[in-house]
Amino acid sequence: MAIWIVTAILITALVLLVSEIISVDRTAIGVMAVLAISGILSPKEAVAGFANPAVVTVGAMFLISRGLIRTGAVGFLTEYVLRFSRGNSTIAFITVLFTVGCASAFINNTPVVVLFIPIVMSLSCEYDLSPSKLLIPVSYTSILAGTCTLVGTSTNIIVSDLSALHGYGELRMFELTILGLPIAIAGLAFLWLASNRLMPGHAAPVCEIEDREDKRYLAQFLVPPGSPLIGQNLLPVIQEKYPTLTILEIVRKSRFIHPAGTSAVLRQGDIILIKGSADDLVAILQSEMVLLPHSQEDMRFSAGMENDLIVELIVPPQSSVIRDKLLSTSLHGDPDIQIIAIKSRRLHYSEQKIQSVSLRIGDIILVRCSKKKLDQIRSSGDYIIIEDVHHTIIDKSKARLAFLIFAGIIVSATTGLADIMTCALTGVFLMAVSGCLSLRDAYRALEPEVLLLIISMIALGTAMEKTGTTQLFAENFLQLFQGFGPEIVLLGIILLSSISTQVLSNNATAVLLLPIAISTAVTLGVNPKPFIIGICFGASACFATPLGYQTNLLVYGPGSYRFSDYLKMGIPLNILVILMGSVFIPFIWKL
Repeated sequence: MAIWIVTAILITALVLLVSEIISVDRTAIGVMAVLAISGILSPKEAVAGFANPAVVTVGAMFLISRGLIRTGAVGFLTEYVLRFSRGNSTIAFITVLFTVGCASAFINNTPVVVLFIPIVMSLSCEYDLSPSKLLIPVSYTSILAGTCTLVGTSTNIIVSDLSALHGYGELRMFELTILGLPIAIAGLAFLWLASNRLMPGHAAPVCEIEDREDKRYLAQFLVPPGSPLIGQNLLPVIQEKYPTLTILEIVRKSRFIHPAGTSAVLRQGDIILIKGSADDLVAILQSEMVLLPHSQEDMRFSAGMENDLIVELIVPPQSSVIRDKLLSTSLHGDPDIQIIAIKSRRLHYSEQKIQSVSLRIGDIILVRCSKKKLDQIRSSGDYIIIEDVHHTIIDKSKARLAFLIFAGIIVSATTGLADIMTCALTGVFLMAVSGCLSLRDAYRALEPEVLLLIISMIALGTAMEKTGTTQLFAENFLQLFQGFGPEIVLLGIILLSSISTQVLSNNATAVLLLPIAISTAVTLGVNPKPFIIGICFGASACFATPLGYQTNLLVYGPGSYRFSDYLKMGIPLNILVILMGSVFIPFIWKL
C-alpha cells in the first residue's frame, strides 16, 4: 500500500511540476506535508532535507555567485576578454562562448547568462550580429561548461552529496573534468558550426531604439576639503576609473570652466556637472572623492548603505511636481532622502546646474532613501518606483577581493583542506564581512524555489527508499534491458535522465533517478560509480526544450525564439552527450 501512495505522490508531483498549475514552492511544500500526514515519513524525516549538506552547499554557491556578479569580478573578466574581438563578429562569437564557458564552469550559470544577455544584445548592434544566432548557444554553453567541475552546477553538488549519503563517496572538484571538458569542447564546436545555419536571424530591435545618451543620469558633485582630486585634472582620473562618466563642465565661483581647458585643475569647492551610469555615479560617491552639494553636510554617502536603498523614481503624468525645480520638491527637503542624479529625454544642458532642472513627465530620479520612505513615496502619487537598482550597482573596488575569496574556496575544496560545504559557507561569510555581498543581496540570491524543490525531492527519495518503491522501479526498468550488458543499461540510465530533464528541472531529475540508478547497478552486481556519473551528465543534458533549464527560458524572449528552435540544436547536443557519456564513462570509471 505504501508503495502505491508514494507512486501517487511522485506522479502528482511530476504533473504539477511540469504543468505549473501551482507554483514550484507550493508543490515542494505539499510533497513534504503529504509524506508527513500519510505517516510514510516521520515529521523529522520529512524536513531532514533542510539540514542536508547538498542544500546548504547549493544555497551558499548561489550567494557566492551573486557576490562575484555584484563586485564586477565576472563583468571585468568579460570586458577584458571581449577586447580581443576587435570588431570581428566571428571572433566576438567565439570569445563570448569561451568566456561564458569559463565562468559557468565555476559559478552558477544562471547569473552568468543574465549578465551576458545585455552584452549579446549590445554586440548585435556593434557587430551587426543577430542576437538569436547567439543567445541559445550562450545558454547551451553555460550548461555544457557546468558539467566540467563539481561546483559548475548545483546538480553535481547534489549528486555528490547523495552519493556520499548512499556510501559511495563524494565527487572530487575536478573528477568530472576528464569527460566534461571533451564534451564541452565538442559541444562548442557544434554550436559554432551549426548556429548560423540552424538558428533564426531575427534582428535586434534595441539597435533601432537604443539611445545611449538617454541611459545616463545628470548629476552635480562638490569637491570637498581633503579630496584627493584637489590639484588634479579630472579628465584622466574619470577616464581611468569611471569610463561611463562624462564631465560637462566645472563651476568655480559662478564661473564655468571647460573640463578640457588649461584651468581645469580642481580646487576645493568646485562644482562638477557630470553625466554617467548609475554604477559609476554611485561608485565615485562611495569613494568620497566628491559629495552631493545639495545634501546635508553631515550625510556621507558611504555610511548606512546596508540599511538604505537606491531606487529609481519616474515622474508620472498625474504628478503634482511636473514643471517644479527638482531641488524644490519634497525629495530635497526630506532628511531620509538623498537625490543622486536625474535622467531625462529632453534635458537641455543649458540648464547647467541640477538646481535649475525642471521636472517633466517621464524624468527618472536616482535617489538614496531609507526603507521606511518607500511606502510613503509610493502612496504620494507623485512618483512611481520603477526599480530597486541597489542590487545592480557594481562595487568594482571589491572585485579583486571577491575573486581571491572564490579562488580560496576552489583551492581548499580541491586539495581536500575542507569539504565543499565548509568551503562554501566560509566563502559566504568572508564575502559578507568584507562587503562583497550585502545581506539584502544574499536573501534575494538564495532562490528559495530551487532549494525547496531539492529539499522536497530528498524527502520523496527517502520515502521511495524506505517503502521499497525505488527497488520496484529499478527491477521494472531492468526488464527493458533484460539480456543486455551493464554498458547498455548505463546508456538507458543516461537516456532516461536526459529525457526526464527536458520537462523536469535537472536537480529534480538527479534526486529522483539517482536511487534508481544505484539500485540498478547493485542488482547487476557492478560498480555504481559509473551510474552515478551517468546521472550527472544525463540530468544536465537539458537542451531540447526551453523548459529544460532556467537559462533556456531566460533567452527565450530576448532571442524571439519559438519552441522548435530549441529542438534544432538541442536534440543533436543531447545525442552527443548521451553517446559520449555511454561510451567513455565505463572506461574512465570502471564498471
